[in-house]
Amino acid sequence: MKFNKWTLGLAAVGAVSMASAVRADEAKLSAVQTALSNTTISGYVSTSMNWELNPGNSSVGNSPGGNIPLQTGKANGFNLDVVKLSIAKPQDESPWASGYQVDLLFGPDAVGWNPSSNATGRQYTGGRQYAGGPDFAIQQAYIALRTPVGNGIDWKIGVFNTIIGYESFDAGSNPNYTRSWGWAVEPTEHTGVLGSYKVNDEWSFSAGVANTLSTGINTSNDYSTSNGSPWHKTVMGSVTFNAPSNWGWASGSAFYAGMVYGFAGGQQGTPYYRGSTFGSQGGNQVNYYAGATLNSPWKNVTFGAAFDYVQNLGGVQYTISETAGVHADDYIWGLYNTIKASDKLSFNSRAEYWEVDAKSGASLGSDGGIALTETVEYDLWANVVSRLEVRYDKVVNSDYYSAAGYILPTGVSIDKSSSVGIYANLIYKF
Repeated sequence: MKFNKWTLGLAAVGAVSMASAVRADEAKLSAVQTALSNTTISGYVSTSMNWELNPGNSSVGNSPGGNIPLQTGKANGFNLDVVKLSIAKPQDESPWASGYQVDLLFGPDAVGWNPSSNATGRQYTGGRQYAGGPDFAIQQAYIALRTPVGNGIDWKIGVFNTIIGYESFDAGSNPNYTRSWGWAVEPTEHTGVLGSYKVNDEWSFSAGVANTLSTGINTSNDYSTSNGSPWHKTVMGSVTFNAPSNWGWASGSAFYAGMVYGFAGGQQGTPYYRGSTFGSQGGNQVNYYAGATLNSPWKNVTFGAAFDYVQNLGGVQYTISETAGVHADDYIWGLYNTIKASDKLSFNSRAEYWEVDAKSGASLGSDGGIALTETVEYDLWANVVSRLEVRYDKVVNSDYYSAAGYILPTGVSIDKSSSVGIYANLIYKF
């Protein structure tokens, strides 16, 4: 055991004893060991193969398949998707428990994922992607605290995942590899404070306040007119109901509803010209979500459902069919089914219908489409998720093609109405 020179000097003149110095040093080690004893390190490495059957070549980017979230630039090739490293200290059961969660992302899917507000050289390109930048991102980083009020309120303070949605950023946690259009229009992360309260085994609630609805660590609104308030924040809330044991085969099913309202990247005031868009409703967007995961009489068969309604998509105004100053609303319905044939083999199906409505006071019309996805998962290796997936997207009705192309739920304009893709995905979890 090593001691510093000051401690050795005091021991030499009898000011302290070596035994007390040893005990003091052991106490310091104990404090460090205690702080680290419950820390966990986990994560995954995700790779994929993407083959776009229709359309091909340079047309991929102008099709639905070329605009699936996190698939841009991956067509017809082998890909490293992302590496995730999670470091966490979970809360214990004490009334004043504390902990933390840090999720770090590396690789192509991390580029521009959740950029810091003071990052330099960023160029906004729409949706939640930024051009350029390092292939590193902080997905989450928050302090977890508990206050002993009632059953205990659990707090997240920092950057945390959004509270709504059926799917997540982590592909291995979703039933399918490619993300849904519902996920594409939902918020992903927030910088703020979130409180959660569990009433009993059936009911739980959450509510929070954050800077913005859109991604960006420490990002605030950029209202630019005199009547815009830089203090304007995003608010969110959710409720979850878990079916009790006396529901028979449906016990364990979960029903969920939530909303997020706040600044999404537009500009305060109308009109305020910014590139090709105008500010709408103060740059605010509202997301409503309802979802369910339902067990069935067959223990290896489960169902899911999701509904997303997005009002004032992106907080901006668009020019559609030569009509300037319209805003877009989204309606997206999703159905899920999982059949677990064996411990290794499962079949995961997803069907979506989406509709984009352009509005300027009254509705001007709409585009609509479907997305059908079938995923076969067969896990041969320990800790490895291995999947093969086929996805078909089709615009089934359109009011805007003659002037603006087909409009996807993300607000992107395309000129190819359909796409078919095959995807393979391997994820090693550690």
